[in-house]
Amino acid sequence: MKSTFLSLALMVMITSCGVFNSLTSNTIIKPNDSFILGNNEHGSFSVKLKNVSDHDLEIYQAPIKGGKHSTQIVTPNGVITVKVDSDTALVINNKSSKMASVDLKVTGDTGLSMGYKN
Repeated sequence: MKSTFLSLALMVMITSCGVFNSLTSNTIIKPNDSFILGNNEHGSFSVKLKNVSDHDLEIYQAPIKGGKHSTQIVTPNGVITVKVDSDTALVINNKSSKMASVDLKVTGDTGLSMGYKN
């Protein structure tokens, strides 16, 4: 009985700690604007992104020391998972003349700056 209780308590504790290593968000991006996640010093993180807009969005990674790589296009209702290296930002670019919206679930290092750049 005692062993079962300790195992259950440990499992609850591990599950609870996992909650603190993630964040979820619905993010709105203005026309011809970009949302930038992680444009600061940080550890690696992963993003599960769903494009809930009615138009394509461009996603790419931008190391904070410069450059751009891993460009992807996410179609409407498309879902992608992106693994982002330390000290690298994820840029979600809305090249449309309409508002865009994305659902995000971020895991790993969540001490990330968040901002917009048009």
